[in-house]
Amino acid sequence: MARVIERVEAHYEVQDVEMGKVYRWRPESVVVECYCGKEPTLTASKNACSECGADHRTIVEGVLGASPGDEVYHPWHNYYSSEEEREDSGLPF
Repeated sequence: MARVIERVEAHYEVQDVEMGKVYRWRPESVVVECYCGKEPTLTASKNACSECGADHRTIVEGVLGASPGDEVYHPWHNYYSSEEEREDSGLPF
C-alpha cells in the first residue's frame, strides 16, 4: 500500500535571473511512497506514478481534498475588485 511522506502547501518559488526575479506558482502537492518504491510528487492534476503508472487518485483526493478538474486557486485572481478593472488592466485572465 502507498503511504504519504510529505504534504506541501501551494506557494511561489522564487528564482533569481539576470534581469530580476521569476516567480513560479507551485500548486499544493503530496509526496507518496509508491508500490514500486519511488517517491513521486503528486498534485490534483497529476495523480499517477510516472515510473510504474500506479493511480494514487484516492490518496491525492483524500490528502489535498482536490480532484482533477477542480478549479485551482491563484492569489493574483483577487488583485482586482471587479471584472471591469481586470478588463482595463490589459492582463490576460
